[in-house]
Amino acid sequence: MCRSSLPHIVACAASLVVASSYASAEHQEPARATSEPRTYSSLAPEQEWASPVADDEAFSFFLTEILEYRLSEDGGEGRWDTYGWRGGDYNRVWVKSEGGVSGGEGQGDFQLAYGRLVSQYFDFQAGLRYEQLWGEDSDPSRVLASIGFQGLARYFFEAEPTLFVSPEGDISGRFTGAFDLLLTQRLILQPRFEAEAAVQDQEKFGMGSGLNDVDVGLRLRYELSREFAPYVGVNFRELYGETARYARESGEDTLQWSFVTGVRMWF
Repeated sequence: MCRSSLPHIVACAASLVVASSYASAEHQEPARATSEPRTYSSLAPEQEWASPVADDEAFSFFLTEILEYRLSEDGGEGRWDTYGWRGGDYNRVWVKSEGGVSGGEGQGDFQLAYGRLVSQYFDFQAGLRYEQLWGEDSDPSRVLASIGFQGLARYFFEAEPTLFVSPEGDISGRFTGAFDLLLTQRLILQPRFEAEAAVQDQEKFGMGSGLNDVDVGLRLRYELSREFAPYVGVNFRELYGETARYARESGEDTLQWSFVTGVRMWF
């Protein structure tokens, strides 16, 4: 009980205030966190975002990887290897052509395929291949189904494995690989490897079962511009098995070293 004097009244009031503050603190609930994670769903609806990037535009690309003249002890030969596509990032139409001509005889093929992006760096391709041989005695030709992949493997190695099937069920395959080694920003050394094999003998087209041939080249190009680069190099080609026997019967060499000069261009 507080006395009537002024000092006692002030002391009593102060004690009552302190007591009431302790009582209210004991019954007060702990503060709750009111902040929430800032997510897309919690943002204000009136906030504007940039429009999505348009990635469905169609583009075109065409590359002549090899357009060259090969000079060997047996004479000269012209060779080409080119491809191009039209489409977007995921779906494309591919065209390809490869072959060689020497002394009025030669072989060439043309491919038309649909390509679908299946990984970050590879397209799956399926289509048709038309192959034509021409010579003094006959000019056989055929159409084959083609299925394969094309893209950039690890360590920037270009790879193109392809399987071919004829209407008669003859199966053959081709693998092409290349790697660009930058000596300078414009001087580039390219090792290139190509091999072909077949399951059945296809004598009319000069192909035997097993490994048919291996073609290895080393080309040094100088890019006058990114789109145009002349080059020189050396190339080695060897035939194997029944394919080598067919070549010997027709008077061809089964092993050939050649000096090459040509141009690489794209647009």
